[in-house]
Amino acid sequence: MLKLDRVYAGYGAIEVLKDLTLEVKAGEIVALLGANGAGKSTTLLTIAGVVPVRGGAITWREAPLPEGRPDAVLRAGLCLCPEGRHIFPRLTVLENLLSGSLRLPAGRNGPKLEEVFAYFPLLAERRAQLGGTLSGGEQQMLAIGRALMGEPQLLMLDEPSLGLAPQIVAKIFEIIRAINAKGVPILLVEQNAQQALRIAHRGYVIVTGQNSLTGTGAELLASDEVRQAYLGE
Repeated sequence: MLKLDRVYAGYGAIEVLKDLTLEVKAGEIVALLGANGAGKSTTLLTIAGVVPVRGGAITWREAPLPEGRPDAVLRAGLCLCPEGRHIFPRLTVLENLLSGSLRLPAGRNGPKLEEVFAYFPLLAERRAQLGGTLSGGEQQMLAIGRALMGEPQLLMLDEPSLGLAPQIVAKIFEIIRAINAKGVPILLVEQNAQQALRIAHRGYVIVTGQNSLTGTGAELLASDEVRQAYLGE
């Protein structure tokens, strides 16, 4: 479905991605691992059209993905839930969720809301509450719910467990698996490498914007290099 073929990208004079190649196939969860500064978030932002491609190609369903056009990427069905949540603190939970459904035809909001509320019952209870008054875990649920409101054909998640309590982390990963079980492919950037690889079909490890390792989730979990660098073993 999604392919990055020898992609280069960066900011100003700084080149972050260097000859990066990866793929997300239909129905997969693909984990993207690496140290801070390796280029994980830049990869997602480049796919989303926020960071321009300087070399190589990104294709979606065998067609070129629009470069530098986040609106066109979103209309193509690729939805990004960014690191740091970036909800609208002065809008209610319901308003935040509806802001994620702007690409949908009229009349589709209702069913999507019911789907999001089924994943996150707490959001249904707090639909009239301002987003900025939610806890960190609740805001992360809201951010994922907002992305789901766009009916993603590919969901990109950037550090969904960052800064959350262990019980909330477990809930988030449970929901990620449930979303994928409904056929939504997921590209997951996650600091919790062990949790990510446990649910991932495949994974990539990148170092300074380049491919370092790739394999199934189980293979990477068993890799001595991954265990020492990312699992603290």
